[in-house]
Amino acid sequence: MGIINVTPDSFSDGGSFLETPNAIDHALRLIDEGADIIDIGGESSRPGSDPVPVDEELGRVTPVIEGIRKRSDIPISIDTTKSIVAKRAIDAGADMINDISAGRFDSEILALAAMGNKPICLMHMKGTPKTMQDDPTYGDLIGEIRDFLADAISRAVEQGVRRNNIVIDPGIGFGKSADDNIEILKRLNDFAALEAPILVGASNKSFIGKTLKLDIKERLEATLATIPTSVEGGAGILRLHDVKSSRRFLDMYLLCRNT
Repeated sequence: MGIINVTPDSFSDGGSFLETPNAIDHALRLIDEGADIIDIGGESSRPGSDPVPVDEELGRVTPVIEGIRKRSDIPISIDTTKSIVAKRAIDAGADMINDISAGRFDSEILALAAMGNKPICLMHMKGTPKTMQDDPTYGDLIGEIRDFLADAISRAVEQGVRRNNIVIDPGIGFGKSADDNIEILKRLNDFAALEAPILVGASNKSFIGKTLKLDIKERLEATLATIPTSVEGGAGILRLHDVKSSRRFLDMYLLCRNT
C-alpha cells in the first residue's frame, strides 16, 4: 500500500503532495514502482495534530482520487475518519476505507462500508491524534489492542459490514511507546485469532527514530527491516512511503525465504 498524504503537515511527507497534480503524478509513480493499493489521506494524524474541516479535507482528496481513477484502475483507499469524506471519495472512485478511529469518531462510516460492500480497515488508537502520545500506558499491551479490535469488528458486523471485508491494524505509532511498537511487531501473530487480514504501518515512524536516533529522512533501511517480521507475523498489507525500495526488498525476501 503506497501512501499519499495530501496534507501540509503529515510527519513524513507533509507538503510534498498538497497540490493535486503533484499528488496524482506521485500516485502514478508509486503504481509504476509496484504499489498494489494507493492510500490517500487529506488529514494528518501525526501526534498532536488537530482535525481538518470536512470541506478542506474533501477539497484535498477528491480531485486526486478522480485524477488517479482516470488513469489507473488500481484499488484506492481513502484514509479518513469522516463518513461524508469516505462517501465522496467512494463516489470519486475509491474502493476501500482506512479509518484510524475504527468507527469511533463517526459510526456512520461503518454503515457506509456495509451499504457499499467496501473493505474497511479498523485501527487501534489510544485516544485521539491530539492526545495519543500523552504518556500512553497499558496493563496488557497486546491483550488490550486485541480486545479493542475484536470490539471494533463486532461493531462493524452489527452495522452490516461483511466479515471478509474487514481489515485490522494494531496501530503502530498511535498511542504507543517505542518499545510498545516493537513488541507489537514481535507479537503480530497474536492477532491471528481475530481472523482478519492485518495491515502494518511502520514506515518511517518515530519509534524508529527514537530507537536508532535517526532523522525522518534516514529511516528507510530500518523501515525495510520491519518487513520480514511483519510478513512472518501474518501481515497481508504493508503501508509504506518508499514503494520502490520496499517492493524490491519484499520480492527478493519472498523468493529467498524458506517455505
